Amino acid sequence: MDTPEVRRGRPPTFDRAAALAAATRLFWENGYEGTSISDLTREMGIRPGSLYAAFGDKRSLFNEVIEAYGRSPAGEFIWAAMAREPTAFDAFRRILLDAAAMYTDPETPAGNLLCSAAAADTDVATYMRDLRNASVSTFEKRLATARQEGELPATADPRKLAAYFTAVMHGMSQRARDGATAAELTDTAELAMATWPAR
Repeated sequence: MDTPEVRRGRPPTFDRAAALAAATRLFWENGYEGTSISDLTREMGIRPGSLYAAFGDKRSLFNEVIEAYGRSPAGEFIWAAMAREPTAFDAFRRILLDAAAMYTDPETPAGNLLCSAAAADTDVATYMRDLRNASVSTFEKRLATARQEGELPATADPRKLAAYFTAVMHGMSQRARDGATAAELTDTAELAMATWPAR
């Protein structure tokens, strides 16, 4: 008779992906400062020692949450639109319409994690600010290319347009947290696109 296989080593005590998802939701809903270690261990279903052993301290866990968020549909839709849409106009319209839908998705907390998890801690605040500002640079490059290719008039200012569309997105995130519906945010997206410079 076959003997059962003996499993060596310490068995995993929790589902790491599920624990990370729980941490993501907490940081998204409550922000970095508003999320305590006791909140995290309760929602992640682990003891403090397991949290520290698996993820490091709270800041290290937060960094991993942000990195995972960037790879998720909610975090990568901007880059997906930039890569898939044939024109800058189509890309920005797709970004704003997707934001309207994703920021109000009932399956996730309202808004955008990068805007919602603002922190008073100087180091974390700087980290989040730099991540948000990366969108401005990405938008500016795409808009500069559009101007070079004649899609935008020569008088268009890519930096100002990038700042404008970033501000619209951040405003949509806050409006979603304040209870705005997908339809309301879609209207905002369409109004923003109506400002697109004419050739």
